Amino acid sequence: MDQKSVVHRFFSALGRAWKPSLHTIRFLLSIMVPVSLFVLALEKTGLLFTASRLLDPIMHFVGLPGESSLVFLSAILLNIYSAIAVIGTLQLSLREITILAVMCLIAHNLIVECTVMRKTGSSATKMVFLRIFTALAAAFILNYILPAAFGASKMQGLSAELAPPAALSLQEIPEILKQWAIQMGQLILKIAIIVSLLMAAQKVMEEFGILELLGNITGPFMRLLGLPPSTGFLWIVANIIGLAYGSAIMIERVESGKLSLSEGDLFNHHVGVSHSLLEDTLLFMAIGVPLFWAVVPRFVLAIVVVWLERGRRILFRKSFQVGTL
Repeated sequence: MDQKSVVHRFFSALGRAWKPSLHTIRFLLSIMVPVSLFVLALEKTGLLFTASRLLDPIMHFVGLPGESSLVFLSAILLNIYSAIAVIGTLQLSLREITILAVMCLIAHNLIVECTVMRKTGSSATKMVFLRIFTALAAAFILNYILPAAFGASKMQGLSAELAPPAALSLQEIPEILKQWAIQMGQLILKIAIIVSLLMAAQKVMEEFGILELLGNITGPFMRLLGLPPSTGFLWIVANIIGLAYGSAIMIERVESGKLSLSEGDLFNHHVGVSHSLLEDTLLFMAIGVPLFWAVVPRFVLAIVVVWLERGRRILFRKSFQVGTL
């Protein structure tokens, strides 16, 4: 193969990347922008705080103080960053933060991520319930097995009890919307860059057979996880850059027929519980959560969830209708 041929194939692969990139960027923004604005309205009007109070009994059930409910609700509606920001306002022990971390790592950004899962073979409703239930199950187990002396002293926060937000005045709205628009603009730029680069990399690796090689290398590991060997590259992407940004690859492979909806649904059972083992884990490690507890519980639960789903399919000979609400 001469150099000119290699260069031609390289740029030909890049040319095939722009269309699916734009499609995915438009899809992600159509979800993220309205969800972000909606949650902002809930936060500023105090409705988010009020809704979090309803979760207090559940938090007590898994050994957490009632005010930690706002941390979990922030993660469910938004992302890990918002959950960590709320944790910073509380006085929680390392034991409590560790349990909360695992809950948030399993169930976060549900509206966006479960909508992506719906595009790649799963019922969005099923994924929401699966991730929330698994997060609560993980918290219950950790509350049982973590010793009471584990990080018992309270870590420094602004207050021990969250107070409802002050009443919103009309004069504040323009500045709030301005700050939201700036943050959203930064997010849009980040999405455009990451999705475009990721899709370009996938097309180039596909053109030169690197994806097939990765599939052969990771195949045995994927089988151990209960996943199809063809999902090896997807697993790497989901754990390096996350589910939302990695959705470009997932959606493209399903739409091109390289991954069936049934296989995509099975893959979603795993990554719904355990993904972004790099960035999200480092974020919680930065506030003191041990690496073992940030990674191992959700990774083990993800394997269990996939094998239970495989067993369910064998027993009942049918799957939930894929791609539905």
